Amino acid sequence: MKISKAVVDSNIRSAIFDDILGNSTDDYLYDYQKINDRQFGCIVEDINGERRYARIAVIVAEQREDMTADELMAAEIADYNAKQAAKAQRAAEREEKAAKDRAKREAAKKEKEGE
Repeated sequence: MKISKAVVDSNIRSAIFDDILGNSTDDYLYDYQKINDRQFGCIVEDINGERRYARIAVIVAEQREDMTADELMAAEIADYNAKQAAKAQRAAEREEKAAKDRAKREAAKKEKEGE
């Protein structure tokens, strides 16, 4: 008899929350409270002094026939790292263009002042 996906996922989430939060949240900086089967939440103060509600959620990935759980995790990490590298590259290109534009404007300003 195969156990249903809902029960399996719930069991995984419980195991992870127990691992992270343990049976007691007394040792943590924030007061984590169970929101539902998938989430715990707490109230934090942001850098502006505002009270904010933050949630910790456990998402259990679907089983896939084309890759193992290990391969899926590695693929998601690689995808994230590639996107971060592309983002950093675009930021560097924008900064380089901004520096060139600044230099061009300053040169034009000096040339105009020299006339």
